[in-house]
Order: sequence, then structure tokens, then C-alpha cells
Amino acid sequence: MHIGIIGTGYVGLVTGACFAEFGVFVTCVDKDQDKIKSLRKGIIPFYEPGLDELVKRNIQQGRLEFTTKIAKAVESSLVIFIAVGTPRRGDGSADMKYVEEVAREIAKYMDGYKVIVTKSTVPVGTGEKLREIISGNLKDKIDFDIVSNPEFLREGSAIEDLIRPNRVVIGANSPQAVAIMKDLYKPLYLIETPFVVTNIETAELIKYASNSFLAIKISFINEMAKLCEKVGADVHMVAKGMGLDQRIGPKFLHPGPGYGGSCLPKDTNALLKMAEEHGIRLNIVDAAIRVNEDQKRFMVKKIKDAMGVIKGKTIALLGLSFKPNTDDIREAPSLDIIMALLKEGVNIRTYDPIVNKELIAKSKGLIVKNSMLSLLSSRLITFCKDAYDAAKGANALVLVTEWNQFRNLELDRIKELLKDPYFFDLRNVYEPQKMRAKGFKYYSVGRI
Repeated sequence: MHIGIIGTGYVGLVTGACFAEFGVFVTCVDKDQDKIKSLRKGIIPFYEPGLDELVKRNIQQGRLEFTTKIAKAVESSLVIFIAVGTPRRGDGSADMKYVEEVAREIAKYMDGYKVIVTKSTVPVGTGEKLREIISGNLKDKIDFDIVSNPEFLREGSAIEDLIRPNRVVIGANSPQAVAIMKDLYKPLYLIETPFVVTNIETAELIKYASNSFLAIKISFINEMAKLCEKVGADVHMVAKGMGLDQRIGPKFLHPGPGYGGSCLPKDTNALLKMAEEHGIRLNIVDAAIRVNEDQKRFMVKKIKDAMGVIKGKTIALLGLSFKPNTDDIREAPSLDIIMALLKEGVNIRTYDPIVNKELIAKSKGLIVKNSMLSLLSSRLITFCKDAYDAAKGANALVLVTEWNQFRNLELDRIKELLKDPYFFDLRNVYEPQKMRAKGFKYYSVGRI
């Protein structure tokens, strides 16, 4: 089978590479000529473990190609995936201009029956909207089907999530389209992957509901962490006691500085807006968003309450990406924490294993908070070569992202490098008793 992937961002490129690995012939399309030139050489525009090897292997074996010509992908493919961005508008809704533009382009070059699949996260009703756009732009009367096949990729684990997924959701109103999609995912039947086959609207909503529920779990445990600190409880034990209940489960019950990234903030806000347009108020989702914003401010308050006057002090901040194993800093808690500390007159020394000054400069279009770009010219922030360089002469160290290399810091060396032994562990990586025994003024989240 031949398939086309329109859009070579995170979702499109991972999807294309993994289907090629399944033995499918894949044509990936992007209008960015420089990006396509780089991809043809196996150069990946973002960090995702294992993806560069997967792309290079499938290019060499002739199953994966890249082009700027959408006509090439449409004409050669039975299934065409739309995997372009749906960025958040100012009102929280998803901006559908790129998806709709692609739909018009697909219609222009269709020469026979096609299955058009939305892989992008799109509002409920998009499938019907795309049907209208494509029908209205076809040169001849051609049969086609629309399918919703949402992605559930975790940054840092995306290949595993597509090759060995928890489930595959197929939303379609045509038995023929369902059969073609099942054939495309045939390798997953060998590992007994559950398939959820439903109508288009339900599939579109499953994605938003899933991400919003994960956001709710994170915000809930962060609220419990605040209470734990007041009553003398340990949030890790609370989470463990909850998670052992199979109705709840242990995933996403990890306290910290709040969620970030390209999905949870965008999708929760889009779901709120979608519900509002239908006269429904989603109070729990709304609360999760507000708790998350408050959690970032609470991390800064924790630092200020412990250190007292922080104006003129230097703070070492470890981790800029919103989670480990990715270079994504969209909506990352680190950005809010840095901006708040700078407003307090703090000097920042920071280090991240992947995110550096040069990468931020290249990421203009990806960074939701444009204020981050102003940090590049600020004399109050220094990008350091490693964690120890960041700690040198600082009055405190703040661990924001739990990269593996931050889990095994040489603590005696860190303490010696710090001017004052304040250690704010916002991911609860270290044991409080051991840290205090080493002489650190140690603070974590939801533990005493």
C-alpha cells in the first residue's frame, strides 16, 4: 500500500517513519523546502529518541520519501493523512486554517477513490467540514471517505507509542474505509492491539477527552501535594495508595510544577471552547487549567518563602523542556518560572541536555510564549555547559525537568559549587532526609 502524509512536524514525521517500518510505502509532504532537503539526508528537525535511525533506514530501503509536491503524494496514495498543526487561537479554540488549506489542495489533485484521514487533533465536526471542502473543490465527481484516526504519541516515547500502542481509534462512516484502515494497521493485530471503531465525531472527541483527563489527574495530584505539605502527609504515598486502585491507576499521579508541552494545554483549552460553543460548561476541565497555572506560581512562591529576599540573587535552573527526552519547550513550566524569577530581579543560570540558546533562537514559531525570546538578549540569564557549571556560585538550585542525568548528580560537588545550599526539587527526584543530611536546605513538592 502507498500512503501520503501531509505535514512533517512531530506527528506527521513519526507517523510516516513508523508506517514505513511496517512495510508501507510512504510519501511525506511539506511546503518548507529546506526542511525537505534536510529530511532527505535523514536530518530530523526536532529531538525524538530513535527517530533519526528509523528515518534513515527507511529512506535507504526505499519505503520513505520526502517531497514539497502535494500532487505526488495524492496521486500515488490510497490513504492520505492530514498531519498539519492546529495551533491555539487567542480564544483557546483550534486554528483550522492549515487543515482546511490541505483539504483544498488534496481535492485539486484527486484522480480516484481516496481515504482522507485526520491525524491532527481537530474539533468535533471537522470530518464533516472536510467533506464539504473537498466535495466543493473536486474537478470531477470522485468518491472518497473521511476518517478520524487521532494520535496518542508521547514526546520522548513516540515510536513505541505508534508501533505498540494502547489502542487504535478509527472513526469512519464507511465500511470500506474501516477495512482499508485496518489493513494499514495489520501488523498491530499480531500484538493484539485493541481497535476502537466508531463514528467520526466520537473519534474526534476521544482525543480531546483523553488529554483533558490526563491534565485533570496531574492537577488533582498537585492540589493534593499542597494539602500534604500542610498536614504532614507524603504525596508519593498518597499517589501510590490511590494508584493501586485499578479504577484509578498510577499513571499521571506525579506531583510537580504543572503540565506543559504542545498537547495538554492546547487541547484542554480547545475542549473548553468547543463545549462553550455548544452551551456546555466543563467545570472540571476549567478547574484543571486554573490549577495548572496556579501550580507554576506556587513553585515560585515556594522559592521566595524559603529564601526570603531573592532580588539580586542567582538561581541555577536545571531543565527547560517540558519533560525529559524532548526539545519541546512549548508551555513548559520552566518558562513561567524563569519569567517570574526575572521579574523579581533574579539572575538565572540554566542548563538543559538538549535545549540551548541556539535551539531557542531557531524555535521562534514553536514557542507560544514569545517573551522567552527576549531572554536571549537578557544579561540576567546564562546558558551553561552542564549542571555543575549552572550551580557555580548560585544561591539556589531548582530542578525543573527530571532528565536522567539530573537523577544522579554528584551532590557533594553541587553543594560545594553553590554559594548557598538551597535545593528546590520540583520533580521529587531525591530523598528529603538524605538531602538534608548532606547539608542542603531541601524543598520538594508534597513532602516534608
